Amino acid sequence: MASVPSLASNVQQRLADALSAALPQAASADPLLRRSDRADFQANGILALAKRLKGNPRELAAQVVDAVGDDDVLADIEVSGPGFLNITLADRAITETLAARAADDRLGVPLADEPGRTVIDYAQPNVAKEMHVGHLRSAVIGDAMVRILEFTGEQVVRRHHIGDWGTQFGMLIQYLTEHPHELDHKESAGAGEAAGAEAMSNLDRLYKASRALFDSDEEFKARARDRVVALQAGDEETLALWQRFVDESKIYFYSVFEKLDMEIRDPDIVGESGYNDMLDETCRILEESGVAVRSEGALCVFFDDVKGPDGNPVPLIVRKSNGGYGYAATDLSAIRDRVQNLDATSLLYVVDARQSLHFKMVFETARRAGWLNDKVRAHQLAFGTVLGKDGKPFKTREGETVRLVDLLDEAIDRATAVVREKAGKVGLSEQEITGNGRHVGIGAVKYADLSTSAVRDYKFDLDQMVSLNGDTSVYLQYAYARIQSIKRKAGGRSPVAHPELELAPAERALGLHLDQFGEVLAEVAAGYEPHKLAAYLYQLASHLTTFYDQCHVLSEDNPAEVVENRLFLVDLTGRTLHQGMALLGIRTPERL
Repeated sequence: MASVPSLASNVQQRLADALSAALPQAASADPLLRRSDRADFQANGILALAKRLKGNPRELAAQVVDAVGDDDVLADIEVSGPGFLNITLADRAITETLAARAADDRLGVPLADEPGRTVIDYAQPNVAKEMHVGHLRSAVIGDAMVRILEFTGEQVVRRHHIGDWGTQFGMLIQYLTEHPHELDHKESAGAGEAAGAEAMSNLDRLYKASRALFDSDEEFKARARDRVVALQAGDEETLALWQRFVDESKIYFYSVFEKLDMEIRDPDIVGESGYNDMLDETCRILEESGVAVRSEGALCVFFDDVKGPDGNPVPLIVRKSNGGYGYAATDLSAIRDRVQNLDATSLLYVVDARQSLHFKMVFETARRAGWLNDKVRAHQLAFGTVLGKDGKPFKTREGETVRLVDLLDEAIDRATAVVREKAGKVGLSEQEITGNGRHVGIGAVKYADLSTSAVRDYKFDLDQMVSLNGDTSVYLQYAYARIQSIKRKAGGRSPVAHPELELAPAERALGLHLDQFGEVLAEVAAGYEPHKLAAYLYQLASHLTTFYDQCHVLSEDNPAEVVENRLFLVDLTGRTLHQGMALLGIRTPERL
């Protein structure tokens, strides 16, 4: 089905036509339309226009109103103040537009006119290391942006740039060579959470043992360093052992991402090692083109606007003086691969804000090399830090970094307690309580993250996150469950739009907000700002609460068409909540 133009775009077009008709010299002027508390919309563009035309703004506004004439969408236009237009829509126009949205599986949300191909780099754990709270935001924000961009029609390529290369692997591999049975799996490991826990336990034990030996035995340390050389040279035995670490780590990664209710696919994992074969050529291209120069034996790129505390330029080091490659060489090779082999038109990096300077220099280097240009752009979706209730970086009582699995388990436990407390009223089974507890707990963690502007730090407060009141995912999930309850109580009565009915103020407010869904999604996708979708959904649930208070849906005192129309509004609200929450990666249980 074709997309449904929003009421705002409809009003905008009518006013633009009236402006052109009344004031030909003002053709293509913007009416500057926005939502208003005094009416449905307010147009402020005539004030600036009057200044340009040296006319009286109220008189010009009156001419525009006359040019609109009788209109089936605009019920009333009033000239206000120095020349604003206050615009009230016809109830019929609101209901008919919503009915058109309801008739479409996509809720009338258009696909992008010119979709591109975006590579999203997110969820980047490290091999042989536990995931901690610092890994949460990249995974959650990245997953939401994948869902949102795909919904708008964008082709999305996922990339998980895992840390799977470097000096620590020489230490681990050498230890495994000398203690070959240390990484053996128990036959009963199976799949999922238990296997993930066992895999991490194996890796953690192995890492600690190898580190202890590395620090205490100089001969082992020398053998470990030789093993790094063998790894980088592609020695078959060394690579085979390295692959065992990667595979064992993936079992663990998948168990954590499964708990986060996220899909991570094997082909999407292309770690640092995936670009090894390109590093030498990347450096050669940069040096031959003059983008990079040798400085004190290292291959560097310099920038006029990047200086250290001493005022001297700080370069991006692509290759170290000892011939080793840094992160920059890998990141630049990844850009080459994503642009030249994956045909990307956009590169989106969901990476900690503390790496902003690094990516600024990497992107500028890629532009100078011609890999990024007007047709291919790169953007860092930088995110802030997860803080504890005390406003300091989130740590355990012992000062350790919080393990991500522990944090998620606690969220699920807290949420399950909240669900259990309410379960008796709706008769939930133990299985439903457990399942809903997981959905509410994980949803709470994701929503707390996504409802905050990514670049800001936020406080991780589970008490607040699982609260039924305020701006939380639980509030939205209960709103959705309440809608499903009303629909069940309605029995055989169908949700049917009745455009001939006059709408109550709460019905109008809910309807106008529902109509903004597509526009909000377009803004979220264009600016990579999932917090704006979260804000929209919270406002939608708030409008629904007001609607419940002021407009009884299933009252026997209401005529049949009023009941049907209100059921229609409730049903469309439920579908919009469900779709919006799904785009944030949050489930909406039918009963809570």
